[in-house]
Amino acid sequence: MKILATYNIKGGVGKTAAAVNLSWMAASEGYPTLVWDLDPQGAASFYFRIKPKLKGGSKGLIKGKHELDVLIKGTDFENLDLLPADFSYRHLDLLLDDQKKPTRQLGKLLKPLETDYDYIILDCPPSISLVSEAVFQAADALLVPMIPTTLSLRTLQQLLRFQKQKELESLRIMPFFSMVDRRKKLHQQIVDELPKQYFNVLETEIPYSSDVEQMGLHRAPLGSYVTKSRSKIAYDSLWQEIHQRLQGF
Repeated sequence: MKILATYNIKGGVGKTAAAVNLSWMAASEGYPTLVWDLDPQGAASFYFRIKPKLKGGSKGLIKGKHELDVLIKGTDFENLDLLPADFSYRHLDLLLDDQKKPTRQLGKLLKPLETDYDYIILDCPPSISLVSEAVFQAADALLVPMIPTTLSLRTLQQLLRFQKQKELESLRIMPFFSMVDRRKKLHQQIVDELPKQYFNVLETEIPYSSDVEQMGLHRAPLGSYVTKSRSKIAYDSLWQEIHQRLQGF
């Protein structure tokens, strides 16, 4: 089982779109896949047409009143399940802080699922917090979507510094560009230059496209209703690149 997290300190960069589309790609290739919507806003739950509500809320989850497998919901897609969001996740930091070894709690909860799924994808809220640290401890890799702007570069640098401070050397960070518009000089410059400075940047870039924005209207992964589009092709390519990199560890 591989645990991946779509994560960025900054919001509005395409984390949920990546989580939904990449999980659909994995499932469509026959890999049993689970998405855990950790964001109290519940966008991934919305895309999968599942109510963002968890029995017992985050308190019941952390206190061990319910095992994860009884909280998981099936989606409309084969091999693809969802652990829905809950608005109480906004208090998850406080609940974790009351536990022994708080940063190990998410990994502990996911451990019993390792024979059920090939991939678990965590859709994370934008922050650096105790929840983030727990995600970093649980995940095999962070998939970090970035809009090619100066602020996105700054948040990547913050993340890399945090990784070093917390001695998370085993955590693989895989940044990739999203919402790319190569007609913009700054976008083109950053997309071309960053891989020279940070070798782990994924080659695939997700273009800025109305197709991705329309996921909210269709309430479904892009590949389930679009057969040919630049965005669909890009997410396909991104998944293949990530899948290939994961084979080595």
